[in-house]
Amino acid sequence: MQPTFQRGGVAHGGRGAVSNQKGLENVTGWNMILRTAIVFLIGLCVTGVQAVEPVSSTREIAQADAAPAEAATPTDNVPAADESAPMAAEHAAEEHAEGEHHDEAHHDDAAHHEGGHDDHGPKLGTLIPTASMIPFGLLLLSIAVFPLANPHWWEHNSSKGMIATILAVPTAIYLATLGSAGTHALLHAAEEYVSFVLLLGSLFVISGGVYVRGRMACTPAMNTIILTIGTAIASFVGTTGASMLLIRPLLRANEVRNRVAHIVVFFIFTVSNCGGLLTPLGDPPLFLGFLKGVPFEWTFRLTPQWLLVNGILLAAFFVWDTLVYNGEKKRGELKVLDADGAPPESFGLEGVHNFAFLLAIVAIIYCKGNGIGFGGKDWPPLLQEGLMLVTGVVSYFMTSSVIRTKNRFSFAPINEVAILFAGIFVTMIPALAILNVQGKNLGLTEDWQFFWASGVLSSFLDNAPTYLTFAATAAGIQGVELEGKYLAQYLQLDGAVAIMSAISCGAVFMGANTYIGNGPNFMVKAIAEENNVRMPSFFGYMAYSVAILIPIFIIITAVFFL
Repeated sequence: MQPTFQRGGVAHGGRGAVSNQKGLENVTGWNMILRTAIVFLIGLCVTGVQAVEPVSSTREIAQADAAPAEAATPTDNVPAADESAPMAAEHAAEEHAEGEHHDEAHHDDAAHHEGGHDDHGPKLGTLIPTASMIPFGLLLLSIAVFPLANPHWWEHNSSKGMIATILAVPTAIYLATLGSAGTHALLHAAEEYVSFVLLLGSLFVISGGVYVRGRMACTPAMNTIILTIGTAIASFVGTTGASMLLIRPLLRANEVRNRVAHIVVFFIFTVSNCGGLLTPLGDPPLFLGFLKGVPFEWTFRLTPQWLLVNGILLAAFFVWDTLVYNGEKKRGELKVLDADGAPPESFGLEGVHNFAFLLAIVAIIYCKGNGIGFGGKDWPPLLQEGLMLVTGVVSYFMTSSVIRTKNRFSFAPINEVAILFAGIFVTMIPALAILNVQGKNLGLTEDWQFFWASGVLSSFLDNAPTYLTFAATAAGIQGVELEGKYLAQYLQLDGAVAIMSAISCGAVFMGANTYIGNGPNFMVKAIAEENNVRMPSFFGYMAYSVAILIPIFIIITAVFFL
């Protein structure tokens, strides 16, 4: 059944309104990203100074291990700032410093001093009540309700910023009053948020500099081919990279069509989520697993699950789009473009040099995860984020503004994502912390239970920290110490491969269930709305996911996890 989400200038007041504001959005958006990066760099420099405070000797380390919890100094509880790839939840929830408050590059003798925070104070999840999750719930409710109740007011980023501030600031103040556990969580949330924005922002800028010249056919077959290509490359350039690269050509190809929302929804299902299962580069949860000891090639064993889910989705999309397309043709709804007699553009690519920048982002992430250039050890603080920022800036200034104009590029979508996720990153800290503390009490023992538990929570919480929380829970149940690359040890145990497969599939696949389940989802939605596609509301999108994805996940459960 096709919901009647018509194409039209609703979300941003029509194409004319977008065009009138484009110049202002470009300037404002770029300045905002630069200001955010500068504040981030200053903050992490301060953090980095604390994080690498030297330890004079192994004897002192041993004495620190033997000291009672109340004798711990504040610096004992501050993790290294260079641990930027894992999401905030691991520290907000597990509260393991893992000994990384000493710079491993200069203090190899301190490598055994791990798990410090659990020894120096209670976990954050034991300090906060369930009511502390209310701001997070209210923020999700706002994202769902305001576009329906007052769409004109909600379309302004200032309105989104006001709601995010009202809910996030009291949460941050409350967490700060809880001592080192709360400030610890806030610090890592801030680090992970800026890393998240810089990754999305750099890929957004780079992909905006690639223009597909000539208009592809808007047929169901061509749309299915584009989605298939995106699904195939998502595991290797990341779901975010594949999404940012292909969403604009897909939208341009379907400009003549009146009903486009379902195309974007299936794009989010496949390219932005389910396609990224096969390597740690594909999706943030798998990258965190890689950092915690899951071998790089391990996720290739999930190819059968990847093939089944994406095969069903692409087949369902082709049938759905064919029915919609034939209906549009029958009703005469397909628009005629280029009616002024101008010759059509020849097919080709402009801004090809930006593919090198896209590969540079992938290489930065891969090298960071493997410690390349630093003897396999963690990179210094700020290095990954700084390189991504530089890559995005260089791409922006090396690309002709004409190409970005053809792509109808503006910073409005990344602004919207940055504003809303600033509130999400802060307000979800209590939810993740409580989840981690209560995880062992959920009674999870079977593969299918881990699949659905990690998946359902990944739909509303960020799927990366949710993955790590359940992976840590599974390892902890088996008595594995949550230190260093502990998942490598866990995977040697009986039954661990099946459970990690279930957690990986749940976190990656079910990140597609809502707009906030995975970073690219909201970005793709914002770009589509900027191009005058009327996207479904928060609950409208969930109607798609419940009707399409949940039955597929039930099939996956029956085939692989029972």
